[in-house]
Amino acid sequence: MTTKRILVAYGTKHGATAGIAEQIGETLREDGLDAVVLPAADVDDVRPYDGVVLGGSLYAGHWSGEAKRCAERNADSLRRRPVWFFSSGPLDSSAEEHDIPPVPAVARQMQIVGAREHMTFGGSITARTPGFLAKALLHEGKGGDYRNPERIRTWAHHIGAELTAA
Repeated sequence: MTTKRILVAYGTKHGATAGIAEQIGETLREDGLDAVVLPAADVDDVRPYDGVVLGGSLYAGHWSGEAKRCAERNADSLRRRPVWFFSSGPLDSSAEEHDIPPVPAVARQMQIVGAREHMTFGGSITARTPGFLAKALLHEGKGGDYRNPERIRTWAHHIGAELTAA
């Protein structure tokens, strides 16, 4: 039996979504899968992978352009393999309290590629996050790291179980 090769691709602005993607990849490797984690902008071909997890940061209700373009560029190939989407962004505990549906653009991409599932994780803006908007949000007391490693790992194990059962 060959080990399934899984791509975890992400579009991020300041690195928080990359951190989520790395955790997903690490968890899938713990589950015995060959998980490769790459920036979505670097993904030109998903055909070498048995499954794909694609994530993007949310800013003002819009998904990462890199993640969206990756989905569009690879739509035909994504339709032929299991795909999961995730978003990161809420700067509060709302992602912990209830399922947050994908924003409309993500829902459309999911429908186009036949994605199995979407998950929204909390985002992160800290003193190390560059940019004027990040500094302004921190000044308003709206920063923090709302990524939940346990929730990320649980979702990744769920994906790993689906992939190994297939």
